[in-house]
Amino acid sequence: MVKKNLALTTLSALALSACAAGPDIVVPSLPPAATGPYLSAEAQAVSPTPLPTEWWRLYNDPVLDGLVEDTLRANTDIRQAVARIARARAGLRGARADRLPQTDIGGGANYARLPESSVPAGARREDWAFDVGVEIGYEVDFFGRVSGGIEAARLDLAATTADADAIRVIAVADTTRAYADAASAAARLQVARDIVALLDRSLALTRKRHDAGMENGLAVARIETLREQRASQIPAIEAERRAALFALATLTGKAPAELPSIAGERSVALEISVPLPVGEGRDLLARRPDVQAAEQRLAANTARIGVATADLYPRITFGGSLGASGPNIGDLFDGGALRFLLGSLINWAFPNQEPARARIAAAEAATQESLAAFDNTVLRALQDTETALTYYARALDRRRALQAAKAAASRAAAITRARQREGIVNSLELLDSERTLAEARAELADQDGEISRRQIDLFRVLGGGWDRQGSSL
Repeated sequence: MVKKNLALTTLSALALSACAAGPDIVVPSLPPAATGPYLSAEAQAVSPTPLPTEWWRLYNDPVLDGLVEDTLRANTDIRQAVARIARARAGLRGARADRLPQTDIGGGANYARLPESSVPAGARREDWAFDVGVEIGYEVDFFGRVSGGIEAARLDLAATTADADAIRVIAVADTTRAYADAASAAARLQVARDIVALLDRSLALTRKRHDAGMENGLAVARIETLREQRASQIPAIEAERRAALFALATLTGKAPAELPSIAGERSVALEISVPLPVGEGRDLLARRPDVQAAEQRLAANTARIGVATADLYPRITFGGSLGASGPNIGDLFDGGALRFLLGSLINWAFPNQEPARARIAAAEAATQESLAAFDNTVLRALQDTETALTYYARALDRRRALQAAKAAASRAAAITRARQREGIVNSLELLDSERTLAEARAELADQDGEISRRQIDLFRVLGGGWDRQGSSL
């Protein structure tokens, strides 16, 4: 009879549905214009060569390479992201466990006194009672509730892994940026000191000419004012350099005092002097971890529609139990105390299925939200990249103009100094030329640092750092 009932239950379930409920997971489409060359890619600035995996090595700086390795190993944001991956992996393991039979083992011992009316004449009213048993239940996943939950958990894990990659991209870019800022500040610091030294020489010469009656006190005061103005910028630049080193220490998982001194020894701006390899739009969308995470979350929410839809159908469980009871522990192993039960259970929320349909509607809305988030992420990625390309190209243009301005100011200052020595011009004219040269040198040093930042920003938005395997994009 038991076998007959089990067979009838199975046939009834198969008649209701032969496949999992819910929609299939569909890969979102990309705008055709998003997969071609970048609009803002200029030959003198970038090339369509694919971005190398470890882009920071293009700077050919072993110190930077070591700092990035420290970041990938010890950065606290990355460690938190890795912990979130472990949590998502545990969730997937729990979802997969639902596919296995569920077991429950229990036992107990009680000492009880029974009412006199409930015990046979002459029997003891007070005694021990022992019980032990095991129960096994297995849900037959006809409608995809369990498999859909597993698929959703797997996709959640993939999204969490992509999130961790995004954090790695940011951490590496921030490390490179902090190192570049420290180097740029050191270069600017040297330029500022050179300008002050040059003004010191001009001031000394002007004072000699004043003592000889060839210059008035106004010339001395104005050159001295310019010298002090330029000297006042040195402490601020030094503070920027130290702040960049402190940030570098935190990014690499160290206290400020633990950062190796070699990290702050570079005094030349960090720069790649050849066109940057940036690839094309398809490379970008296949590589950006935030795009990958958005795609995986969309797929996970689509899978949850199937999980919610499965609640419209019966939940079928096969199970059984085995146990024994008796007044003595030894009685538990006596065949007469043994009991067992086999059977099936059907749970079905019917006819009121409105709660299940509400959950389906919520899952569908979440999927639509995820689709919009995916589209937004793709568009933002393209926007960020085009913007970074534009800023980088224009930064190169501005530096070329500043280089020309600095060369012209250097020639003008040299001519003015020579004419002052010959007594043709006074110190105020020299002051103007020295001021122009100082401003040109300082602006050029600042722009060298800006080039470094724009390069790193471009690599950041390109999502460089890791190959994306298994993406459907």
